[in-house]
Amino acid sequence: MAHWAEAQIVKEFAVKERSGFDQVQLNFSSYKGVSSIDRLYSNKPLMIHAHLSKVNILPEFQYSIDDNTLKATLNHSDVDRESFGKSLSSKLFASAEGDFDHTWEVGLSEDFNYDLNLQFGIGRANVDLSHIKVKKCKINTATADVYLTFQDEAINSVAMDTLLVKVNMGTVDGINVAHANARNLIFDVNYGKVNLNFRKMPHDIGPCLVTTTVGAGAVYIALPSPQYPYIIRINSTAMCRTKLPSYLSELEEKVYVSKGYKKNAANLMEFEIDVSVGSLVLQ
Repeated sequence: MAHWAEAQIVKEFAVKERSGFDQVQLNFSSYKGVSSIDRLYSNKPLMIHAHLSKVNILPEFQYSIDDNTLKATLNHSDVDRESFGKSLSSKLFASAEGDFDHTWEVGLSEDFNYDLNLQFGIGRANVDLSHIKVKKCKINTATADVYLTFQDEAINSVAMDTLLVKVNMGTVDGINVAHANARNLIFDVNYGKVNLNFRKMPHDIGPCLVTTTVGAGAVYIALPSPQYPYIIRINSTAMCRTKLPSYLSELEEKVYVSKGYKKNAANLMEFEIDVSVGSLVLQ
């Protein structure tokens, strides 16, 4: 019996230098694929492993060291020139990682500080920043789902300014996102779902503003313990169904606080939630 398998190209891009910098600025862009970003069990500051199919043009990778910063860029352009309709149907009917043609593994080291700018077209992005020192992280996608994870014991050891996830159409799923130790957490979805879990809150982080915006879709947020200090401001329309836990107190119209709320609490968490059409569930 004959067996046929679609040919793949395996490529590896790595930075071997380990001195002359303590910060890594990574710009990663892929128009299609399943991408995994997580800790690299090596002292190399960056390694990218790719399995590519249907390739006309290979990814472009370059880096330089300047002003104590390693600046690395990987760009894989849309060589197939797919229409939006084709990309949309690919997303809707894909059932396995292979359906997105390419897979990417991006490894980061725990020895450096990172400034991440990640762009994904269609597919899925699995981003696990546990045990990685991230000072800034921006994720932008067209129709790629984003799964953002911090392990229970893994709290970002450096203060992060902004964690931004922006999706045109798709799902944002965040586990222990407060572990990012970010002053600003921003989740912006034009059409789709946002699912965030804040159940396990670190005890030694500062104030945090969580901004969640969905044009049409659903927002589900697992809130911290009622004894944790937080305030929730909701901007919704009549076309948004809202479900809130009974322990929240209403300060004013669509403004709610937890039992542990204190206006000047050092670890105060603020939620600003905007849903135009769909549903909002806080639990």
